[in-house]
Amino acid sequence: MSQVRVLGELAVLDDVGPARRGRAYPAAGATSALLLPAAVLLGGRVLWPVLRTMHASVTTDGRWVGAAHFRAALATPGTGAVVGRTVLWALLVPAVVTALGYLLAAASRRSQEGGLVRLILLVPVALPLVVTGVTFRLMYDPDPSRGLATLVATRLTGRSVDDAPQLLGPGLVTVALMSAFVWAWVGLAVLVFRSALDAVPPSLADAVRAYGGGRRHVLWDAQWRPLLLRTTAVVFALVAVGTSRTFDLILVMTPGSVRDEASVLALRIWQTSGGTTTGDGAALGVVWLVAVIGGIIVAALFVRQAWPPPRVEAAPEPAPAAPPRRVFRLLAAGAAIAWLVPLAVLVATSAHGRVDAAARGWWSTTPTVESYRDVVTGTELWRTLSFTLLLATAVTATVLVVALLAAYPLAWLTGPAAQATGLLLLAASVVPIQVIAGPVNEVLGLVLSSGTAQGLALVHIALGVPFAVLVLRNAFADLPVEQVRDARLGGRRWWHTLRRLARHNLSAVVAVGVLEFVQVWNDLVVGRLFGGPGASPLGPFLAEQTRGFVSNSGALAASSVLASVLPVVLVVLSRRHLVAGLVSGGVR
Repeated sequence: MSQVRVLGELAVLDDVGPARRGRAYPAAGATSALLLPAAVLLGGRVLWPVLRTMHASVTTDGRWVGAAHFRAALATPGTGAVVGRTVLWALLVPAVVTALGYLLAAASRRSQEGGLVRLILLVPVALPLVVTGVTFRLMYDPDPSRGLATLVATRLTGRSVDDAPQLLGPGLVTVALMSAFVWAWVGLAVLVFRSALDAVPPSLADAVRAYGGGRRHVLWDAQWRPLLLRTTAVVFALVAVGTSRTFDLILVMTPGSVRDEASVLALRIWQTSGGTTTGDGAALGVVWLVAVIGGIIVAALFVRQAWPPPRVEAAPEPAPAAPPRRVFRLLAAGAAIAWLVPLAVLVATSAHGRVDAAARGWWSTTPTVESYRDVVTGTELWRTLSFTLLLATAVTATVLVVALLAAYPLAWLTGPAAQATGLLLLAASVVPIQVIAGPVNEVLGLVLSSGTAQGLALVHIALGVPFAVLVLRNAFADLPVEQVRDARLGGRRWWHTLRRLARHNLSAVVAVGVLEFVQVWNDLVVGRLFGGPGASPLGPFLAEQTRGFVSNSGALAASSVLASVLPVVLVVLSRRHLVAGLVSGGVR
């Protein structure tokens, strides 16, 4: 955009041009300044720690040892079972979540109760995994007089109370953990599939039927091939990455006596090296890192498309389609009821005092507010909530600023440069923090110190920036050229243009902000690895209360309910922005 004098008057020449997005690219000097904060964070908190971990996996005190650490780590008793269990998590759980997500999304469409069903399924998405672990540990309590699921299993199997099935025992603990994870993640899959199904033009199905196609042909030719295949790959990849973060569930939900039988690489690396850099721990971390990044890159290449994505003309309003069949509506209603049961167990347990909650089931005593009174009148929970609120707010604001600055110049790249940038951001987004905990602590020792609020915030910011940049970059590149032109004409400086572009991408900005806030609020592993006496957020605080689980179950349930209110309200109120922002900018 340039300004010239025409007949003595100032005229503005629009040189943004038609589809050539490079015309909206900021100047070279501004580009370097915009990318610098993100580059420093990613280099110091992600790239260097990854390289340091890789170096530690093949050296000892600076001396090359090759594959010795890998052989030692893999030869440790139980490691083979841990790796196998991790692979099982990465394949089976995403498959179950993806299948249930599609079925429930299809079953809850175009029906009066569909919105309520999706709302119920969405609530567990916002809960901290620590709270999910507490909830299902209450349900799977080995004593049938306290555990609802154990009581039901005992009645169904016809066993005596003394011979009740041990749902958290060595043989079933992994299945119990997986059920909790599926409960927590299906709602996200339902939202993504619902958005994909709504984007499929009904005319495709009509065309297939006109040529004599049946239900199978409509599913394959009118839904699966045009859009659902890609959506399925995206959902599967997202859930597979999520399963690498089962640390919270395993630590909270499993009794100490069976933790080894439930262990996966997320827990084994923490047990091996904690927040330090060791050879064996680094070797296991490299194995895990290669598997996670390799899998997500394969999924990204599988769903790749032209960049920037082609503009799609607005389609006319489709004719209303018929609601799903009665059997599918019953399936959706049954799923909603099943998803409400764990929430009811948590709330009901919180409405009992310490003695009643420890001695008998919530269904056999009168509710009271004793546990809430004990929690609310204490100062420890409120101090932890206040610290977590300040931490999450500061981290979210910083991540948004850094990501907006970096996304603005990156959005206008095209061709291989854009694809390579997307893959790098995606890889940086899925690096497990346990893998790089030791090197990150070394960096914090040079910059600040580990165990401080500032260090904890820096780690969260560095971990949140890659995904935020990826979503906002994609959302900016999705903007119509007309909006880019208007932003360039209305902004006298690059920051004016950026502000206008951000306003056009409000859904993506809200989605990034809400997801980052909820991620920090719900975190356990980062707080556990990098927190300290003066920097103890909510996740580690709740996890610490599970040490005396039975005797403390009433107060723990009450604390979990109070800790879940804010993230649930944020996710429920912003759910439309979350779906729109992630679909426009997060699955490309």
